[in-house]
Amino acid sequence: MVILILVTGNRAFCEETKLPVSSPQFLGSQGCSSSSCHGGAGEKSKQYTIWSTHDFHHARPYATLETARSERLAEVLKIGNAAQSARCTVCHAPFATVPAERLGHDVQIAEGVSCETCHGPAENWIRSHTRTDYTHADRVASGMRDLNSLYVRANTCIACHQNIDPEIRAAGHPELIFELGGQSVTMPKHWREKNPGSQIWFVGQAVAAREMSWQLSNQATPDRELAERWAGLLWVLGCEEQPTANLISPDRDDFERAKVSYDRFAKQYADGESSMDTAKAVGWLAGSSNSFTDKNISKSQLARRAERLVLALDRLLPEIRGARANAAVDQSLNKLFADAQSLPDFVPNQFAKDLNTFHSSVAGFLENK
Repeated sequence: MVILILVTGNRAFCEETKLPVSSPQFLGSQGCSSSSCHGGAGEKSKQYTIWSTHDFHHARPYATLETARSERLAEVLKIGNAAQSARCTVCHAPFATVPAERLGHDVQIAEGVSCETCHGPAENWIRSHTRTDYTHADRVASGMRDLNSLYVRANTCIACHQNIDPEIRAAGHPELIFELGGQSVTMPKHWREKNPGSQIWFVGQAVAAREMSWQLSNQATPDRELAERWAGLLWVLGCEEQPTANLISPDRDDFERAKVSYDRFAKQYADGESSMDTAKAVGWLAGSSNSFTDKNISKSQLARRAERLVLALDRLLPEIRGARANAAVDQSLNKLFADAQSLPDFVPNQFAKDLNTFHSSVAGFLENK
């Protein structure tokens, strides 16, 4: 079994890249927590402390399975105790899905999404990764996951932050939107980010588009909600290059073509082979109000466009010097967020009007680029 399947649930990624099968043990976060390692207070030694005390979304998701809401979901799904069902623990408590022989003595299921969930099983690299003569490439070669690569990072996060069984979603699980850029900003940082925000945003969105395309291509009857989310995301990514696809009435060929194309785009942007003209992208998005008055596109699809558009602007604007600090820009962006907050209550004409206002407020900053 390939452990990335257990950690990310991303079968398409594992199959297509033909990852080697290996079976190092997971040792648990206690192996990282001493004050002389990652449990200290210094700038370079407080990663465990940040995760355990501030990163509630990753350190405590197992506790979510014991809430009344999870109990109701489990009842609808007829899976018994959510905290003991692999359908839930695969993301909320990944160690619960790992075979017992792969778990060290100190591993606790209640750790939730801990160090090794993201960095990989530590048995083969925990002793060597602190060597001063080791390069990052040496650490990766010994089994540590290369999270410096935005492509690898996005693939590590995508499944639990986006891919969800339609049956679980129908039972009442909240919708998941994968936004690597936004989630990288809001997550309590225990690393130094060296990548531009626009690069993180695009790689994350390209991987999200690939995964949606993969899911849809494997459905006998494409899920309507997912197809509309897919179309909205591809439309927003139209500020860059995208495959030719009928976004109003897509077919299986469109999904297959998009899957291949966006995986390629994600790799190219992650490797620095392509770059984004952020000002051009913001200008394209801000100037797209006419797209929200198109009578040939359903209100629900326009709402999905708006949902992705405001998230994109939120991530890309900080790259435009001075724009996010401007009160008029900030106020008009907040209005767009309010417009797109509720999909059932979305009013396309109002959003188009407020998008025009936003475009006017940011135009001066774009001209200076």
